Order: sequence, then structure tokens, then C-alpha cells
Amino acid sequence: MNTPSHAILNLVVFSQNIRNQASHAIFIGAILPDVPIFLFYFLMKFVYRLPSQQIWSEVYYQPFWQNIISTFHSIPLALIGVIIAHFLNWQVVEMGFISMVLHSILDLPVHHDDAHRHFFPLSDYRFISPISYWDRRHYGGIVAFVEICLVLIASIYLFPNMRSHFSKGLLLAVNLFYWGAYFQFYLGIHK
Repeated sequence: MNTPSHAILNLVVFSQNIRNQASHAIFIGAILPDVPIFLFYFLMKFVYRLPSQQIWSEVYYQPFWQNIISTFHSIPLALIGVIIAHFLNWQVVEMGFISMVLHSILDLPVHHDDAHRHFFPLSDYRFISPISYWDRRHYGGIVAFVEICLVLIASIYLFPNMRSHFSKGLLLAVNLFYWGAYFQFYLGIHK
């Protein structure tokens, strides 16, 4: 799934009371698994100046980067974080780790060629889904449509409870971007 989708969908999963107390932790936990991928891309594209094709077809699959990415997408490691935070009574931190687990669970069914090792370091197993959230060869157009519809429904639910104009604007911007990108890339509608 796309990173902003994780943040929006994860916020919906938690009750309003928990969102009020731990929205920042939920947001951070929702996007944290993907942060190494963004850092990786920035480093390869703007520091090493590699072409995108080489970044995503070769460098991304090198063991060093895969281990870092797998660590942040690891369900067992995030669950250890949940348990430790729970026993230390760090409720906000616990919500952040639960949000990381939700991120990985939502990623499991929508990654094909780029599947993560969600059970790292216990296993190197990758669930190779028959569908992909982006790859047209694996129903990416359909999966992307379902994702943006879920995000729209979640946004409609969350919008009235957002406390700041910035949060509401961000929610609107994500939805407008998603629908615009969908029409452009999957339906071929260009200006």
C-alpha cells in the first residue's frame, strides 16, 4: 500500500479516545516501516545519482537494504515492541508499535515482486501475493482503485474529528492526489 494510506487507515482502526491520546504515535507507527525505503531512494537517486530502473531492479534487492527494510516491516519485532511497551505501561508507544503491525498486515496481501520478509529475523519467507498495489501485471489498477476508495471512506469518517485545519487539509490533499494519480496512470486520462 501507499504510505499515506497506511496512516489514514490505521487512524480509523483505533477508537476516537485512543486517536485523541496517541494520534502522533499511530501516524508515526503507520509510516515508520516505509521510512527506510524513502531514505534508500533519496540516497541512491540524489547522492549516488543512480537511474530509477537500476535503483528498483538491482540495488533495492541487495541484502544490506533488504535487511534494513525487513527489520522495519517485521511483525515479530513490532510485536516485541508492543509487549515491552505494554509491560512498561507506555501506552502511546504501544499504540505506535500496534500501528507498525497494522502497516505490515495491510502490506501482506498487496505486494508481489516487492514482497517484504514480514517474519524477519525468524524467517526469510516472503508472501508473494497474486495481486499488487501498483503493478498492472498483477491487477494494480483494481487494487489501487480499492485502496483509494477505502482511503476516501476512511477520510470521510475521520474528517469531522480532525482538530486542526492542517490535518483536514492534508487529508483532502492526499485524496485529491490519489484520485488524480489514479486517473492519470491507470485510466490514461491526461490533460
